[in-house]
Amino acid sequence: MGTLGEGADETAPSVLEYGLEPGLTAASFIDLLERSGLAARRPVADRPRIERMLRQADLIVTARAGGHLVGVARAITDFAFCCYLSDLAVDRAWQGRGIGRQLMRLTRDAASGTTAGGTPASETAASETGADGAAAGAGQPVRCLLLSAPAARSYYPHVGLAPLDNAFDFTSL
Repeated sequence: MGTLGEGADETAPSVLEYGLEPGLTAASFIDLLERSGLAARRPVADRPRIERMLRQADLIVTARAGGHLVGVARAITDFAFCCYLSDLAVDRAWQGRGIGRQLMRLTRDAASGTTAGGTPASETAASETGADGAAAGAGQPVRCLLLSAPAARSYYPHVGLAPLDNAFDFTSL
């Protein structure tokens, strides 16, 4: 696992470790989906499909406490213009501690490229991001979007995200 940053969680005895984890196993991912409540909206009974979801993801950012998986962000991106955060899952026992927000920040930073100093944006502290959300010196920001599960709609405004009214679903076209 490539470390993106570490942060002490004041409400837990463990130190949280965030990292890029492209080799995340289907078993670990499914287990976290179940512990987060997101399993009801994902094909967890179809292991080959879950394995494809993980294998084809461009970014998998994880949060671990003492080695235990407590959060994951799985995204599709071109690393130049857009990033779609397909899954954001945090273990129910760890929710409310800023893990989801940090996973979104780290996903955004990793999708945005590098800073002016050549440091990967994924290693840039959140305080070094501009008002537009781009990593300092990263050039044009990558547009980051997600779809909210119905039960999570109240979470995103709480962490500073604004809803969009210009999106369309063309699944059934």
